[in-house]
Amino acid sequence: MKWLEKYSDQAYALTRMMAGFMFSFHGAQKVLGVFTEMRPPAGSQLWFGGIIELVGGLAVLLGFQTRAAAFLCSGTMAVAYFQFHWKFQMGPKFFPAINRGELAALYCFVFLLIACRGGVKWSLDKTN
Repeated sequence: MKWLEKYSDQAYALTRMMAGFMFSFHGAQKVLGVFTEMRPPAGSQLWFGGIIELVGGLAVLLGFQTRAAAFLCSGTMAVAYFQFHWKFQMGPKFFPAINRGELAALYCFVFLLIACRGGVKWSLDKTN
């Protein structure tokens, strides 16, 4: 599939933008109550996580300060996984499919990749 190599920057940019969009939507749910009944109290840890998701996700989507925003989002998802999903228990609870932490783990590593690569294409960072 060597013919796809010429589209790698475009595919990466679309992945970055979709990850940022979906992440910001999680933040909009927590902070603005969009399509959900669950709104954590303002000032709580979940609310601050929602702020990071909303603002960080939009920054990654737009490619604005991409590396810093993605690094912050990655760290937020690492905290979410270890604090809310794994809860530092060994055994079966370690596996994301069992502790329902798949999305947090995946976001953590997708944003880590984005933090390493930056905005690349179609971003406000002008790293094209």
